[in-house]
Amino acid sequence: MKLLRYGPPGSEKPALLDKNGTIRCLSSVVRDIDGYSLSEPMLKMIAGIDPATLPKVEPGVRIGACVARPVNYLCIGLNYADHAAETGAQIPKEPIVFLKSLGAMCGPNDDVKMPRGSKKLDWEVELGIVIGKTARYVPEHEAMHHVAGYCVCNDVSEREFQIERAGTWDKGKGCDTFGPTGPWMVTKDEIPDPQNVPLWTEVNGKRMQNGSTKTMIFGVVKLVSYVSHFITLHAGDVIATGTPPGVGMGVKPNPVFLKVGDVMRLSCEGLGVQTQRVVEA
Repeated sequence: MKLLRYGPPGSEKPALLDKNGTIRCLSSVVRDIDGYSLSEPMLKMIAGIDPATLPKVEPGVRIGACVARPVNYLCIGLNYADHAAETGAQIPKEPIVFLKSLGAMCGPNDDVKMPRGSKKLDWEVELGIVIGKTARYVPEHEAMHHVAGYCVCNDVSEREFQIERAGTWDKGKGCDTFGPTGPWMVTKDEIPDPQNVPLWTEVNGKRMQNGSTKTMIFGVVKLVSYVSHFITLHAGDVIATGTPPGVGMGVKPNPVFLKVGDVMRLSCEGLGVQTQRVVEA
């Protein structure tokens, strides 16, 4: 099942995508695609609805972030062995965890705003885990009970802000529009093996990233359990699980960074496609 949100920013409505690719409004069923809607009982209830009984949404409508008002938007750094190699970083002994500002979260096809003074704007396609049930000190064998599904994330990054401006990574990760999320949340039953998901990024039509979650250092089960020992995860929270090789700063011998007018297109197989244009902030 594919759940999404559509409409103007701040006024999105809940919906599902039927098997024919038609968006069907869920406003008469749930208030939003939020923590309540992502609970196991609610997902079962929504799955039992005949989509044909729901109103059609006209094509061309804006798609918002696939979940509303998460408590936490977490990211995992350097979580692909081949990406760590391209950046010259050592393989982490434990997951690197950081928080992305909730203000960065936006729709999958919204413009990405280049911050003022930005010189090194970069892309990162990532598999996103959507939490469906509160997770606190969860053992690995129970981790999947807390997962509602998955989505595509673009962990947009400003490398100078992130690496060269001192302090933590947050400055380069939390700018407005640095968190395109969606287009939809796909329930976990449709992705039987999250450690075998191809994912890719194209910039101006050129394939830059072409990887697989097979090369993750820490898999979905490990990440949900690990993070829950430090930060309580709530239904509706998102964990962006790291990116494969092919980011702009990893291009040799000369890194490639985004400029105004560039177009990113990215996807995780089975989870939809995002498209963003870079504009001035």
